[in-house]
Amino acid sequence: MKKKILIVDDEPNIVMSLEYTFKKQGFEVFIARDGSEALEILKHHIPNIILLDVMMPNVDGYQTLTHIKNTGSLKDTKVVFLTAKNKASDIEKGLKLGADKYLTKPFSVKKIVSEILELVT
Repeated sequence: MKKKILIVDDEPNIVMSLEYTFKKQGFEVFIARDGSEALEILKHHIPNIILLDVMMPNVDGYQTLTHIKNTGSLKDTKVVFLTAKNKASDIEKGLKLGADKYLTKPFSVKKIVSEILELVT
């Protein structure tokens, strides 16, 4: 069965690059441009992992993660932050809210793939 990933980011170039990469890795890929779109998708699909930006319009990544962790059917879903927010306090906040990993931009696609595969296999 195909692994499923939800990529939540408002930067089109990042989304396109990651979508292409994960499809090549055999994932079924879902895309959301902000937290509210992600939460809507999560009503119908439960991915193995969510790659989540912090700074987005409408509902940010921290709010999205809090909702995910408080939803029974999603609480065990792996969540990885991928964000430009790289201060120690940002990282601590993300991990405290329940993120499985906190990765910062700019990033290496190879490293992202390796981190994701480590969590879902």
